[in-house]
Amino acid sequence: LKGADLEGADLEGADLEGANLEGANLEGADLHRAVADGRTVWPDEFDPDVAGVCEVGPGANLTKADLEETNLEGALLKGARLTEANLTEANLREAHLTEANLTRANLSGTDLKGANLSGADLSGADLSGADLHRAVLSGADLSGADLSRANLTGANLSGTSLQEASLTEASLYMAYLGEANLTKADLAEASLWWAVLSGANLSGANLGGANLAGAVLVGATANANEYTRWPYGFDPVAAGVIFE
Repeated sequence: LKGADLEGADLEGADLEGANLEGANLEGADLHRAVADGRTVWPDEFDPDVAGVCEVGPGANLTKADLEETNLEGALLKGARLTEANLTEANLREAHLTEANLTRANLSGTDLKGANLSGADLSGADLSGADLHRAVLSGADLSGADLSRANLTGANLSGTSLQEASLTEASLYMAYLGEANLTKADLAEASLWWAVLSGANLSGANLGGANLAGAVLVGATANANEYTRWPYGFDPVAAGVIFE
């Protein structure tokens, strides 16, 4: 795009990562929510921030950014700040978001298949209906997050904090939740078929109506003084849950 005449062009949401726009005419162009990175070359005296361009990359500051339906597949966003960002129905498939700050971000309906979110802060985030199939969330903070109806099939949630999180009707088929903190989490009607919950803390959790067929609960713990709701007819002691 070097030297191109893009006057008045509609580039809203365009992927400009690595693009060369040196000498291009961008007068009146709509670049709202366009995505660029450190490799993007801009015309002299052009300010991408003023134009509404979202600069992505490790450590990027995208606090409260509007990235709805934006294509960020495979984006390198390690340690990025996305606090309260709007990522509704965005494509973050295979994105690298390790240790990113996504506190109270809106990720409802977002495609996060295979994304790496290990160590990320997602506390209070809205992930309702998000696709997290085989996503890596080990050590992430999802306390108070909304994961209702989310697809977490095969996801790695080892050591993840899900305290008081909503996982109602979520699919956790074959998910790994070893050592996860599920204290007071709402797992009503969730599918935990063949999920691994060894060492998980289930104190005060709501598992009413959940599908625990084939789930591994040996070594999971629950506080005897906090009421944990189990599916009808389920015997947690026989399943290997330890009441402390």
